[in-house]
Amino acid sequence: MYQIDWGASVKHCPYPQEQPQSQAPIPKHQVKNRLLALASCLTLQIATLVMSPLLVAAESISPNTSSNTPPSVQEDSPEEVLRAEIYTDARSPIDGKQLSAAEYTELMEKLRSLDNIPPEDLVSPKVREVIGLLKLRKFLKQFIPFVP
Repeated sequence: MYQIDWGASVKHCPYPQEQPQSQAPIPKHQVKNRLLALASCLTLQIATLVMSPLLVAAESISPNTSSNTPPSVQEDSPEEVLRAEIYTDARSPIDGKQLSAAEYTELMEKLRSLDNIPPEDLVSPKVREVIGLLKLRKFLKQFIPFVP
């Protein structure tokens, strides 16, 4: 067993009841001071262990409106809350403009109604002719690379 001298050294002591002969006895006031320091350290650790769960519980119960936290932290919402929110505004898939929920719904209905129309009817005959000529040019460039 080891006997620890709080002053500086660690000495091997075969019998814990006996004090080594080379050491002078420790004055009583130093023993009291050491015991008091040890007791206050243990009390602090126990108080910390007991108070930590209470503080966590109190923070979770109270609203996050303390003046100590910066405004950016107060405005942050958890991801779970953001996923459950109902969107009241949206962006147009055509030009990216900000739309209200009603405008977005109307636009999406119009776009869905266009799905029933054949693509030939959506494009003018001149544009269809140009697209056909471009496809022909691309095909010919594979065999005749010097065609402009």
